[in-house]
Amino acid sequence: MPEGLTYFLTAVAAFAQPASLFNVAWATLLGITVGMLPGLTATLGVALLTTLTFRMEAGDAILILICMYVGAIFGGSRSAILLNIPGTPANAASALDGFPLARAGRAGQALGLATVGSFCGSIVGMVMLALVAPVLAEFALKFGSPEFFWLALFGIVISGRLTAVEDPLKGWIAGFLGLLVAMVGQEGIHAYQRFAYGNTDLAGGFGLLPALVGAFGFAEILQVMKNRDYQTVRGAGDRVLPRLRELWDNARTILRSGLIGTFMGLLPGVGEDMGAWASYAAARRASKKKAQFGKGSIEGLIASETGNNAAVPGAIIPVLTLAVPGSAPAAVLLAAMFIHGVRPGPLIMIEFPGFVYEVVAMVLAASVGVLVLGLLLTRPLLLVLQVRRERLMPVIFVLCTIGSFAIASRIFDIWVMLGFGVVGFLLREMKYPMAPLVLGIVLGDILDKNFRRAMVLSDGSVEPLFTRPISAVLAAITLSVVALAIPPVRRRILGLLSALPFIKRSEP
Repeated sequence: MPEGLTYFLTAVAAFAQPASLFNVAWATLLGITVGMLPGLTATLGVALLTTLTFRMEAGDAILILICMYVGAIFGGSRSAILLNIPGTPANAASALDGFPLARAGRAGQALGLATVGSFCGSIVGMVMLALVAPVLAEFALKFGSPEFFWLALFGIVISGRLTAVEDPLKGWIAGFLGLLVAMVGQEGIHAYQRFAYGNTDLAGGFGLLPALVGAFGFAEILQVMKNRDYQTVRGAGDRVLPRLRELWDNARTILRSGLIGTFMGLLPGVGEDMGAWASYAAARRASKKKAQFGKGSIEGLIASETGNNAAVPGAIIPVLTLAVPGSAPAAVLLAAMFIHGVRPGPLIMIEFPGFVYEVVAMVLAASVGVLVLGLLLTRPLLLVLQVRRERLMPVIFVLCTIGSFAIASRIFDIWVMLGFGVVGFLLREMKYPMAPLVLGIVLGDILDKNFRRAMVLSDGSVEPLFTRPISAVLAAITLSVVALAIPPVRRRILGLLSALPFIKRSEP
């Protein structure tokens, strides 16, 4: 029997114990509830729950956080379908066809198909996690300081480009603002204070979790205070359990969306949002019923829900193998792994050979939890949508405050949470994406240490950054992404390509 399969089956047997099943049930249910409530995100749920798992065993804590992550991404489809309000940003595409289906009296069918699509997406992503992560970890052993520098920079650039399609400059500004925040405090090689100005609190730097809780939690509270509440609640209506014929007819869409979602999850900082939209766009291009998209297409709903849930295991792949998060919730998960003594990165298959397969088993457990709870508790869970947000937000604020303080018992962390909440609110008002900001904070330390280490090893020469094979490829890709985002450059390149004899010009 292959070693990986042995590790996986051992992990599955361990998670089949009553205590682990209980953790899977309550964490997944809590994740679904967080995802259902508009204004609460998967990032906020994972961040708050991380503060409650400090004293747990590493395996139990990470299992609970993955169940919260998977459950929250799925849970957002409930409010997206019934209220036309995506519970999380990853479910925005689901509202396009889910809400028209609900208005047509097919809410139960839409909820059931979204549940099964989410389960299938997680399973496709789980299989890719088991296949790709060990290979990628082995390949990552060839990475040195120049490669990790470019990988971190590529994460910021691609995240800014894809999360701010209309104005990539805003995405890059947010990303480099995150890098600037990460520079505050003692640097990682000689412990020299930077941007501290004699303040001992600033010398300790900004904590990742207080910054995330503020940017996603307190910022949402401010957003709710600004905007009017949406109170309409609709019932599930007809049947919830999908028919086998419906699933068979959409099997190709499920597989395609699962693979696309996993790939989008792999890209640093892109995550579930783009996984859903890319899968939705691909399904529309391949469909024979394009006119139904946006008006109640089952294909479109399945594609978006499969894509965003497949992106969850996809986002965990670079976390485990490169210590680079694929999404904002994955960034919090990465921090939690470090807190619990697990060191993700290229050496994970050497230092913790069975951990990757334990994570695969955790994703499987969370996926089964989503399928069972999603189908059995659809109607009872709808009662959660009746909680007034004016009553919910004070509770969230208390949790944000306690969670930020509990990490290091510093009053300063509460001020960090409040400050980042205000900054996050203002950035959202100005249409700046938050994912690059979070990724910049996470990758700042990696980028800084590896750049300086590369300079030390090369005696101050930047030549290795551009001459080492892998480094040169990453540099070329990063610079190409920047160049293609500049309209005159993009038009020039497209003009040159269209002039080539073997490329046919499309007729207007």
